Amino acid sequence: MTRPAARRVTIPYTPRYPQTEIHPMLESHRFCVLVTHRQMGKTVCAINHLLKSALTNTRPAPRYFYIAPFLKQVKLIAWDYLKRYSAPLPEVKLQESELCAQLPNGAKIWLLGADNPDALRGTYADGVVLDEYAQIKPDVFNEIVRPMLLSRQGWVLFTGTPKGQNSFFELYNQARKAAQTDPARWWCGVFPADETGIISPQELAEIRRHTPEHLFRQEYLCDFTADAEDVLISVGLAAQAAARSYAPAELAYAPKIIGVDPARFGSDRSVIFRRQGLQAFAPQVFCKTDNMTLAARVAQEIKTFHPDGVFIDAGCGGGVIDRLRQLGFEVTEINFGSAPLKAGQYANKRAEMWGEMLQWLQAGGALPAGGELRADLCGVRYDFDAAGRMKLESKEQLKARTGRSPDLADALALTFALPVQKRSGGGPAGPGRFARTEYEVL
Repeated sequence: MTRPAARRVTIPYTPRYPQTEIHPMLESHRFCVLVTHRQMGKTVCAINHLLKSALTNTRPAPRYFYIAPFLKQVKLIAWDYLKRYSAPLPEVKLQESELCAQLPNGAKIWLLGADNPDALRGTYADGVVLDEYAQIKPDVFNEIVRPMLLSRQGWVLFTGTPKGQNSFFELYNQARKAAQTDPARWWCGVFPADETGIISPQELAEIRRHTPEHLFRQEYLCDFTADAEDVLISVGLAAQAAARSYAPAELAYAPKIIGVDPARFGSDRSVIFRRQGLQAFAPQVFCKTDNMTLAARVAQEIKTFHPDGVFIDAGCGGGVIDRLRQLGFEVTEINFGSAPLKAGQYANKRAEMWGEMLQWLQAGGALPAGGELRADLCGVRYDFDAAGRMKLESKEQLKARTGRSPDLADALALTFALPVQKRSGGGPAGPGRFARTEYEVL
């Protein structure tokens, strides 16, 4: 018996950026955490991901669930989307009383409220969306949803907008950590309004003028720390810096500096960061790079960028420093735990570099595009010691909390290690061509 050819059906949904980047990640990872700004279209994205997953599932009786904090919320928003995008499907059956759509292949999609989680007990799921997760009790996933996924090895999408440092913030940190160690199964995406372009710059500026700053940072810049008082660099400050740029002529007066944060293998990355005055340029990032290779990369950057100072973290960079000096380049090793120049203000050199970087941002510093750098910058907490000096949480504490080391931000911070004067005269930079700074750098 010949099986009838499958009918091609087009769902009336055309993904836009960033949905065009989100959908491939959702389809290739089992556990996804999606953090978005208001009006990005995450519910539409989630509903269409459910539809595609359900329609392409060849298992018997596939089951999918969209769960929001409250049933009333589901009825008001998600149910209309499910009806709209499933309308072209032949023989689709919509059960309004149960908020359930039965698709032509027998798959079912239920929309439920987390305010009645017991309705889910005892069933299985091929896929689950937990929307506005910040407002859903963690027990809903741990005690109810997680067991539903076991028999079918189902996937789950956690999505929402930050609402302070709550269970969604903890999940976000866990997901970032898991994505480092298990990137085939975990994915974490963050999409603030100033990067997606969905809300025009003019409209976004208007919203900001009429919204309390902490709410704007939380709702539109995806800032989990908007209400936190111990974060050194706010998301808003980093976002403003990422929106700025300077022409070469505006930077001509300023010295050029390179910061290098080496990492010998492991999960951390080696980073080379270039900065001239108020402008920081896109970093070079290398994974699992040995000292000789990294030294060669730095040497090439010196020849190309003609820096007035090169600062390298001595923690893992001893081999890189030795090799560059062997080649005749003048570089400065920086020990993050050493004494700062401003001993009464900072507890150590690392705190001083970050403090100087904060002042640079406040003075008009411009960052290159990229959410990863901004996440590094805005994830570090600070405190004060008994002497009233600023100190940062250790890299080990930060990595344990967030699952990653702020490699990009530390490399940029290294460009503030010591004062640097612009090199006098012209000519290409090379071995021994750095002018002396106002400090004797040894």
